[in-house]
Amino acid sequence: MSLKVRINDDMKAAMRARETERLGTIRLLLAAIKQREVDDRVELDDAGVTAVIDKMIKQRKDSIAQFETAGRTDLVEKERAELAVLSAYMPEQLSDAEIAAEVQAAVAQVGAAGPQDMGKVMGVLKPKLAGRADMTAVSAQVKAALSK
Repeated sequence: MSLKVRINDDMKAAMRARETERLGTIRLLLAAIKQREVDDRVELDDAGVTAVIDKMIKQRKDSIAQFETAGRTDLVEKERAELAVLSAYMPEQLSDAEIAAEVQAAVAQVGAAGPQDMGKVMGVLKPKLAGRADMTAVSAQVKAALSK
């Protein structure tokens, strides 16, 4: 079953169960997916849907940080609830050791010699790790590996 079909099924289940908060978040997600499909004139596959979900998760994390500094605990709770719903659709995240192994393999594959080759290494890693790892953490590990 594709990810988009699963999200649609979850929306129907949330409607039947009258889970208004969860339903609202799923509808926002489906709207973002549809908007991306219309803008790009393509039918999104699971990787494309995962990219949309990842973007929405980043937005929620940024909002939580800003609301916490502003002391808006009511909005923080709302964003955390949305974050929990969205996170359920993401693939399992890789551990730091697994990311390090992928980084080392990519460095060896590209034959990277120094920091100037970071773009080549990230170009190999991004399709493999998108949605399964925080790309800023991956970037930091690549930078550390190439500066040795």
